[in-house]
Amino acid sequence: MRRWGWVLLAAGCLLPPVQRAHAQLVPNPGALLPDLVGPVDDRPHTQPVYDPSLPADTPDAIKAIDMASPVSTLRDALLRAYWMNPQLLAERASMRSADFTLPQARAAFGPSINYSVGLHWEKDRFDTTLGIPLSRSGRTETASAILTQPLYTFGRLAAGERSARAQIAFERDRLRDTEQQVLFNTISAYVGVLRDRAGLQIAKDNRDILEQELSDVRARFNVREATDVDLQQVQSQAAIARADVETAQSTLDSSDATFRSVIGSPAGPLDPPNPLILPAAELDSAQAVAEQDNPVLAAARAREQVSRAAVDSAEAARFPRIDLQGRADFGTVTPYNNSLRQNNLQGGVVVTGPLFDSGLLGARQEQAEAANDADWRLIDKAARDLRAQVASAWSARLASGASVGDLSAAVASAQKAYEGSVAQQKAGFRTTLDVLISARDLLDVRRSYNTTLADAYLTQAQLLLALGSLDLADLLPDERAHDPARHLEKIDSQGELPWTPVLSAIDGLGYPKANAARPVRDPALAPAARPAKAPARRSKNKVARIKR
Repeated sequence: MRRWGWVLLAAGCLLPPVQRAHAQLVPNPGALLPDLVGPVDDRPHTQPVYDPSLPADTPDAIKAIDMASPVSTLRDALLRAYWMNPQLLAERASMRSADFTLPQARAAFGPSINYSVGLHWEKDRFDTTLGIPLSRSGRTETASAILTQPLYTFGRLAAGERSARAQIAFERDRLRDTEQQVLFNTISAYVGVLRDRAGLQIAKDNRDILEQELSDVRARFNVREATDVDLQQVQSQAAIARADVETAQSTLDSSDATFRSVIGSPAGPLDPPNPLILPAAELDSAQAVAEQDNPVLAAARAREQVSRAAVDSAEAARFPRIDLQGRADFGTVTPYNNSLRQNNLQGGVVVTGPLFDSGLLGARQEQAEAANDADWRLIDKAARDLRAQVASAWSARLASGASVGDLSAAVASAQKAYEGSVAQQKAGFRTTLDVLISARDLLDVRRSYNTTLADAYLTQAQLLLALGSLDLADLLPDERAHDPARHLEKIDSQGELPWTPVLSAIDGLGYPKANAARPVRDPALAPAARPAKAPARRSKNKVARIKR
């Protein structure tokens, strides 16, 4: 044990001081951040072909915008993002794709004709009892056509139509959610640039204050009115202030990049954002508005209707179906002679259905019922999440709004305190450290006020997003918005025949409440805890707009 003590003592004598070791480890801090420049890539690069195009329903005024021109108002930013954001344009294209599921489902009620045409050559060899084989060969031409017209499918085709309508409703709610998310991102990017520009100016003001203080302390140090400690303190804070300016500039550059990514144009001199109007004055009313208008909750309900239609389809598959069938065949009497023709016409009503399937159809129905039960439960989950989201956004809006006034008064007081500290320092009643503390307090409170002022606006936008009230019609009611129903109105009757509505109505007779709203099964969403009545709201592009 004594031997190890001597070893540790000797090792301690060999260790250099901490300051000296640090100087050896980092002789030049700049050497830790070298310019990482590799070999220049001089390979030829293929430039993409530039061919700008926008959807046909884009307003002419939007098409005429030069995207290189800077944005100066929130209105302009919202319009550019709403009509030209690639994510939103892609979602609208997906919406148009989903619209075509309805004419496909309606077309299933009409007739279908399939044909086949064949050119055959056949050679046969027959053995005989006499031992002399016979061979025959020849070429023939055949054709056939089969017509099938469904008459009654016990709900199969009606379930397919309901599924298509519910899928369209689901895609519309997804589109509304994407539109509102893009508009919120636009507001966030706009306010973020304003906030970070103000943050950069605050950092520059603080740097200028400390640079002036450093100049004053140096002058006092030269006439021996300030100590070396005072000078070192101010130099340290001035260096930190210069670094803060660089950090603030980097933050602003990042916000500018986000602005251009969301909106597609650079940010110019920005005007203050438009005031946001909330559709509810109380939290209970806000919860009611959200339950009625939030697209995420509406999408959950539409998804449940899709899987409910799958249950009806699986149940109908266990019943027979009735079809009108006709067949025309044009062939030959024998497969060896094309000159002897045989033509055949058939027609009749055919009833087909399963007799025994070893439980396959029953298992499919139970599987569909379980999947629908899961979607039904997810409606309650979406309602829970929405209620928490609205409550959180409401509380954040109140808190940030109340903090703005207090911080505004704090900025004025901190400014006076700093100016008083400088005056008292010159009179000899305050130390350099007191002035530095006052400058730091002024910087902190100005930063807090700037951040809270931006948060107060963004929390209102976040609340509108939770309520489902961040549509373009809510933000800019005098501007024309995209209407997804117009495309469906153009195509929903493609291939429809005069008897299609009649067959559709007859096929759906066994499911009179197939689209009824599901009751709430979550005990946490009991009626006693729910708002009594939702305020009247304008109609949005919901399921009702695609019903006949």
